[in-house]
Amino acid sequence: MKVIETKNAPAAIGPYSQGYEANGFVYTSGQIPIDPATGAVAEGIAAQADQSCRNVGAILEAAGIGFEQVIKTTCFLADMDDFAAFNEVYAKYFLSKPARSCVAVRTLPKGVLCEIEAIAVK
Repeated sequence: MKVIETKNAPAAIGPYSQGYEANGFVYTSGQIPIDPATGAVAEGIAAQADQSCRNVGAILEAAGIGFEQVIKTTCFLADMDDFAAFNEVYAKYFLSKPARSCVAVRTLPKGVLCEIEAIAVK
């Protein structure tokens, strides 16, 4: 097993890693829309979805792969009313249309509107 770590995604704020590589798979931790350079949270669902996708992408890149190797994502929304706007941004990154679960949750860390985690094949 290999820990994946990059400065191009937010540092873990708890007892977990940004990602792991094991047995030919890459697993990312859930990525919320924090700009890793500033620590700021984007405003609005479209900007937050974009930053969350970029954070997932940075972890994938650190593992030596890209979005096209993603086979499964789990997406969390604070409000299902944001589903269409979230999908519009998500579709620009996950062109291969991996399997996905998308659920609404009561709250997310730092009060953000979305979070994305991914599983990819290396």
